[in-house]
Amino acid sequence: MPDPRPSPADERAAYRAWLRANHPDLGGDPEAFRAGLETWRGRRRPAAWAHTEIVAVRRRGGPVALIGRWRARRLRARRLR
Repeated sequence: MPDPRPSPADERAAYRAWLRANHPDLGGDPEAFRAGLETWRGRRRPAAWAHTEIVAVRRRGGPVALIGRWRARRLRARRLR
């Protein structure tokens, strides 16, 4: 029995075709485009994630940044001598 769901490639192609047809820069209605985007994005997210917000946390650069800051301080100290 064949799988009734479209393959990811077919789904991606349908999404890209919808974008080209409805994008506001190409003459589509901005409000309809926004509503359509929410519908497409809702299909990709699991139901449990529907109302969650993704928060990005900026991290320091790690050991490489520490060495870079140390080197910059050493060079400034050398210039002061």
